[in-house]
Amino acid sequence: MKTKDWICLLIIIAIFAPFLLSDTLYDHYQETNRQHPYLLAFAKFALLATFGEMIGLRIKNGNYTEKGFGILPRAVVWGLLGTWIAIAMKTFASGVPGLMTSLGLGDLIHPAQEGLTPGNLLRAFLISLMMNTTFGPVFMTLHKITDTHILNCGGKPKALITPIPFGKILGSLNWKVQWQFVFKKTIPLFWIPAHTITFLLPPQSQVLFAASLSIVLGVILSIAAVAGRKKENKN
Repeated sequence: MKTKDWICLLIIIAIFAPFLLSDTLYDHYQETNRQHPYLLAFAKFALLATFGEMIGLRIKNGNYTEKGFGILPRAVVWGLLGTWIAIAMKTFASGVPGLMTSLGLGDLIHPAQEGLTPGNLLRAFLISLMMNTTFGPVFMTLHKITDTHILNCGGKPKALITPIPFGKILGSLNWKVQWQFVFKKTIPLFWIPAHTITFLLPPQSQVLFAASLSIVLGVILSIAAVAGRKKENKN
């Protein structure tokens, strides 16, 4: 690990350690989370998802940031997207059990027991399945659009106020990669299982865990990219 990695690690510890060491701070966080869930969702995704992209960049290129990366606009966009994700999670967590009840399958997903039971697992899986096969592709495409827009604006804060040329960016996307990898592989192999775990957690922990998944995916994709690059160099 280099000096910048140690600095990064110390910053992470400084941010999270107080909540782990102080019951008062943790209780205050829980209360704020209950009163302002979407404001906290903005903060969680702005911090964690952006950090995940920075880690991914560090693995691929050796630096946490680079010219045109745009930490500030990425954080703001991730905050807005994170709020949208939190709303979607709430919607699907309420709607899917209602749908199953209307189909006469409510007893399968409304078990009396708490914890890891077949009923709870089925409910979490169905919520994740529905969310990732409907909301997921739309979200991923929008994220790709905003990411491209930030890069086109040189990573500058003006990206936040410059109109996004949706049609132009949509026309320039590599839809083969979007389908073959982003949709076809990450949704069934990562997002559906990961969000199944998410919906097994207590409601107050779900958004934080979902935001943390961005770090995990960023690391996985970056390692895969580096491995692929090494393989190409050998060939």
